[in-house]
Amino acid sequence: MVKTMEWQGQSLLLLDQTKLPAEIVTIICEDYRRVGEAIKRLEVRGAPAIGAAAAFAMTLGWQEIIVKYTGAGSETLLIEFKKIKDFLLSTRPTAVNLAWAVNKMYMQVVSLTKEQRSLQDIGTALENLACKIYQDDIAINRQIGVHGAALLPQQASILTHCNAGTLATCGWGTALGVVRQAFEDGRLAMVYADETRPLLQGARLTAWELTEDNIPVTLITDNMAAWVMQTQHLDAVIVGADRIAANGDTANKIGTYGVALAAKHHHIPFYIAAPVSTFDFTLENGNQIPIEERAADEVRLLQGVVTAPRQVKVFNPAFDVTPAEFITGIITEYGVVSAPYTENIKKLQQKLQEED
Repeated sequence: MVKTMEWQGQSLLLLDQTKLPAEIVTIICEDYRRVGEAIKRLEVRGAPAIGAAAAFAMTLGWQEIIVKYTGAGSETLLIEFKKIKDFLLSTRPTAVNLAWAVNKMYMQVVSLTKEQRSLQDIGTALENLACKIYQDDIAINRQIGVHGAALLPQQASILTHCNAGTLATCGWGTALGVVRQAFEDGRLAMVYADETRPLLQGARLTAWELTEDNIPVTLITDNMAAWVMQTQHLDAVIVGADRIAANGDTANKIGTYGVALAAKHHHIPFYIAAPVSTFDFTLENGNQIPIEERAADEVRLLQGVVTAPRQVKVFNPAFDVTPAEFITGIITEYGVVSAPYTENIKKLQQKLQEED
């Protein structure tokens, strides 16, 4: 499997996903600003990967401010560190893992500052926490894969949308983690990958990483999904998530909602695969999930080639929200959450609070 990122102590290496599959290019991020730009530009993408990258960015930010503000008091350092947190939060509003990671890093500094720990000790603790977030994501994805593969029949055919694989995480993947596990178990016949307009994450990334690992994949355009459901005997649709509300409504890459509607009509199970860090327990329903709207030229152009009138108006939401009623189950590292979602997600939240 390809590596999405690699921590080097004073820099973060990121695989530039905007260049795939034509080129394999590594970006060297030596400060938190460059990581933030990478998140904005989709050079690193996928909710779990964004969260881990942002955690390493917070580490780089702390390394910078303790040099820049040598001799400053803890109050000044915390103010500056919060500015870094707020900058990273602004880079992409929908993926909740980003907020989860940077808030976790910020509260670590607040806690250790109260304990009057040295600046170097705090920096080491931050680095260790970021590395733990990274390593934990890989282990969590493995667990998601096991729980998800158990839902599938022998010789399963699966449809997926966007990219929720190694490239969207720290390794293994969420939706594609289920695919990988099913492949390892010898129970996977085919993965149908939606191309995922306008930025082609399915075509450029999902098809590429599955091909690289010799996992059977067939690429389709987005508007073929319903027909594939009717003609190709699909056993399941499995996608990732960027934010899940307390009632089970789920935000994912634009186009997911339409896929869920078609799956419902064809009586095909529709699963979300995501770590519990993707749940936003503060949101009552999907109407409260912020939806990022991106630049118009992502739709007017395709890989730099003009495909529409330059003056045409464009609506370009990056995500949509699938209502819980269309979701068969949410596959997490704790198992599969199913309806009634409000009740069962509340139980999951209570379990997490007990563990804390």
